[in-house]
Amino acid sequence: MKKFLSVISIFIFILGFGQIDNIADGESITLRIHYGFLNAGTANLTAQKTTFKGTPHLHVRGTGQTTGAVRAFFKVEDFYESYINMQTELPSFYVRNVREGSYRQHLETTFNHDNNTLVLTDKKTPANGSKVIKSVKGVQDMLSCFYYLRSKTAAELRTGTVINMNVWIDDEMFPFQLKVVGTENLDTKFGTINCLKIIPSVKSGRVFKEKEGVTMWVSNDANHIPILLKAELAVGSLKASIDGYKNVKYPLKFTK
Repeated sequence: MKKFLSVISIFIFILGFGQIDNIADGESITLRIHYGFLNAGTANLTAQKTTFKGTPHLHVRGTGQTTGAVRAFFKVEDFYESYINMQTELPSFYVRNVREGSYRQHLETTFNHDNNTLVLTDKKTPANGSKVIKSVKGVQDMLSCFYYLRSKTAAELRTGTVINMNVWIDDEMFPFQLKVVGTENLDTKFGTINCLKIIPSVKSGRVFKEKEGVTMWVSNDANHIPILLKAELAVGSLKASIDGYKNVKYPLKFTK
């Protein structure tokens, strides 16, 4: 179950795939999460344009919770948010506040991209204070990384494209790689839609092992909306599918 939650935390909340300067104000995307045959939970992403420290930003919020039978024996209530600079497409401020069973974590990160450092504050345990950590150029957080990818053109997301980036997760940097492996038509509750098929991986054995595979599909259009995610785990399978959307910049081309 802990591995299952790690997958949700890392991938569900980084599925906000679309152009950073073309996100409609008030965009909302909801995903339904299934764990094996169980209806396990929901995840939601919202984006609003705002001003943060005097500069135009995109304020992204991600929430996730278990539902039904899963919630009865394992309660999850996760909250993430990121303020993304609309000009640089880099995060300025990031929050991870999660409640997973008896586990609690509340971390806030302030990024300084001018000198490649970040300030990590443990809000759950204030006595730990804040600490300055050396970062890397162009670092993204769990939410901002895929909004950054939305700035890529269709030519930059052709089959065979490999994109590398460093992503700040919790209190550690992870090198991520995403590969566009092709296109595929997927059936959804709204109809059939053509998607880009992408395989994400983290260059570390800490979160995912070789016997586990993750694949995601995003709409093959100017939106790059998350349509489906599948993860094969040692303890079962995870699937997250689009369940609702509103205020999307461009009409989604579903066919019946």
